[in-house]
Amino acid sequence: MNALVATSRNFKRAAQLLGLDSKLEKSLLIPFREIKVECTIPKDDGSLASFVGFRIQHDNARGPMKGGIRYHPEVDPDEVNALAQLMTWKTAVANVPYGGAKGGIGCDPGELSISELERLTRVFTQKIHDLIGVHTDVPAPDMGTNPQTMAWILDEYSKFHGYSPAVVTGKPVDLGGSLGRDAATGRGVLFATEALLQEYGKSISGQRFVIQGFGNVGSWAAQLISEKGGKIVAISDVTGAIKNSNGIDIPSLVKHSKENRGVKGFHGGDAIDPASILVEDCDVLIPAALGGVINRDNANEIRAKFIIEAANHPADPEADEILSKKGVVILPDILANSGGVTVSYFEWVQNIQGFMWDEPKVNNELRRYMTNGFNDVKEMCKTHECDLLNGSIHSRSQSCCSGNHA
Repeated sequence: MNALVATSRNFKRAAQLLGLDSKLEKSLLIPFREIKVECTIPKDDGSLASFVGFRIQHDNARGPMKGGIRYHPEVDPDEVNALAQLMTWKTAVANVPYGGAKGGIGCDPGELSISELERLTRVFTQKIHDLIGVHTDVPAPDMGTNPQTMAWILDEYSKFHGYSPAVVTGKPVDLGGSLGRDAATGRGVLFATEALLQEYGKSISGQRFVIQGFGNVGSWAAQLISEKGGKIVAISDVTGAIKNSNGIDIPSLVKHSKENRGVKGFHGGDAIDPASILVEDCDVLIPAALGGVINRDNANEIRAKFIIEAANHPADPEADEILSKKGVVILPDILANSGGVTVSYFEWVQNIQGFMWDEPKVNNELRRYMTNGFNDVKEMCKTHECDLLNGSIHSRSQSCCSGNHA
């Protein structure tokens, strides 16, 4: 299902559940501003290449708009619009004073050199610099981008507006980035998973995990879950997938992945078909890659008892209904992966105050925000009779939390 259609469908369920006025519902669906720009750069070989960049600014009712910038071949207006809308609900669930935005450039970063990526980023920033700002719209890294990308945006933006470290988050620590930001989304996944399992009298230790995606979020979630005693039995990324029923040695896999740019060829597990990763037998499934990977075609085959949505909208609404009937408990993306935007908020605050927090403070505050977010969602589910503990959690509880904070 189209990402925007799926996201809007979930919101409309929320609006119906809460009895929102049709005019308010419509105003919350229509983005504040849509930006589309052409980015033409000289390539290293002297030829010219053109790319299309987007920035969707969805809502600023609760504060500056906030959201990542992704570089990926499949970036398109509908996807960016859906992700911007999700950011509005995510910042509200996390209870940080932001609205939602998202951006991206349709490109394959793996096919561009570092100098080409820098030129592309700077041209994109030149085209949108007057529409972002410390108190207007604050970008961050996303798929295909990283702290270096944010450093280029900061530098280019500062040429027009003066030194403004708070205009982006997720930047290098030396340029005002926050300690703990790199691991924040994965650590937030850990805290959210702990909170959910605790409701069922369980803990991380002893549970079997499968993780789809071994990028920033998936790799950090794997490391932190493993440190807590969780057994990671299968992992995949774009290069391949591996399985070890006795548990994968995560530190060794991280080392291998960095040296070989992926999990393929790792000797600490058996190679399996990446397409089967979502249906491997486990207690907890963590999709941490692209959206829409869980759908009506594979939902019936999923054997996990819990699904933690570390990716954005990884499950289509049709899959939600199938999984709900099976009794699978899903922790929705707008809560499960909100650790990144929460620590981005901490970084923004530190930049504005000119005072740097130590890493234990960052991590302790993140745990508090994630736990409070989970408790808020749980209470809303009770209020609107969509009990978090009795299944049907994704479509119903996501509706609760979305509408509550809109």
